[in-house]
Amino acid sequence: MTETSAPSNGDHASLHARHRAVMPDWLATYYRQPIEITHGEGRHVWDAEGNRYLDFFGGILTTMTAHALPEVTRAVSEQAARILHSSTLYLNRSAVELAEHIARLSGIPDARVFFTTSGTEANDTALLLATSHTRSNQVLALRNSYHGRSFSAVGVTGNTAWSPTSLSPLQTLYVHGAVRSRGPYAQLTDAEFIAACVADLEDVLGQAGGSVAALIAEPIQGVGGFTAPPDGLLAAFREVLAPRGILWISDEVQTGWGRTGEHFWGWQAHSQSGPPDILTFAKGIGNGLSMGGVVARAEVMNCLTANSISTFGGSPVTTAGALANLKYLLEHDLQGNARRVGGLLAARLSAIAAASPLVREVRGRGLMLGVELVAPGTEDPSPQAATAVLEAAREGGLLIGKGGREGNVLRVAPPLTLTVAEAEEGAGILQDALRTATERLREGKATP
Repeated sequence: MTETSAPSNGDHASLHARHRAVMPDWLATYYRQPIEITHGEGRHVWDAEGNRYLDFFGGILTTMTAHALPEVTRAVSEQAARILHSSTLYLNRSAVELAEHIARLSGIPDARVFFTTSGTEANDTALLLATSHTRSNQVLALRNSYHGRSFSAVGVTGNTAWSPTSLSPLQTLYVHGAVRSRGPYAQLTDAEFIAACVADLEDVLGQAGGSVAALIAEPIQGVGGFTAPPDGLLAAFREVLAPRGILWISDEVQTGWGRTGEHFWGWQAHSQSGPPDILTFAKGIGNGLSMGGVVARAEVMNCLTANSISTFGGSPVTTAGALANLKYLLEHDLQGNARRVGGLLAARLSAIAAASPLVREVRGRGLMLGVELVAPGTEDPSPQAATAVLEAAREGGLLIGKGGREGNVLRVAPPLTLTVAEAEEGAGILQDALRTATERLREGKATP
């Protein structure tokens, strides 16, 4: 619940005007009156007007453990007092220790780790490795996918709402599989769905001119609206890809580090195929620090023949903070907490959805849940409903996200330390927000 009724038009409006004067027009912000978040603690944040919010989005799934986690802030402060920067040209003790942990946790044999500053850069590096290793610029990606905003990452992004150019250094072939409950295979059983997607993959490969470098796939699509294939699909894909020498890149930028509850990595829902050839990570590992990276077996990671370094990837400060964050996550079994509290939250949201004419589906795993909204009485995606619920939730003191190709999916992804009481509180606010949005849409008063 907010401490005041709503942000005023004062400082927020002034800052928004300055923002619009110097930032790109395409740099979107949430809310009719965008808010400035000034500080946070645990699962809560405060804006410049003193309003307190329960944070169910974590800066786009990035505040993984908690806001102002003492272990992380202490590690960052102590490292910053020693040295902020050195680059990969020098040894970095915290980077080596963090890489050792990640290599072991990845499940990839003889793993090597390269640190970057973001998930976009991690995926860009993975594509560089795959295309260099196979000597091919053809890449498979899933429809509705999102892999970042760089030139190459946009080139493998199947979500048209986030793909501003058709130009690309890659030839991308898009296959079915990521969206389970819509599209031509939606009415099939899981086994039939997997078989149909494998047949589609084989058909696409039959039409490819020459060799294909890799398949890049999010185990659960993030920006795409927390959609996911049936368990085992990526394993079935790999049975087709591996004999052809096609690498599997698992984009774990949003699904990694135990967020799905059942598994530490999203790829483990398809574990009968073993680990991916390349794994990318970012967001949650830094708990807000600018951190990403790539894990690959040595044969693939070491394939580059030209010099390559990173000025800022794996800096002393980011690796010190990420190492403290990872240790906290493991020592406090936050994956188990995501499974337990996420299961309770999913059940609560499903019950709420059953009474709302706006909700088509609740989906996801652990603390990575999506609520798909439609126009009442139809299957038509309703971005207007999502915007209305987003606004009403903020007014009630809850921050959530939005995704899906049509922008009609509410994204619910709190820090992994979420308590049962906070899950209940957030679900209650979202329930009220759905009711408020329904009334506003009916009366034509929803925010445009």
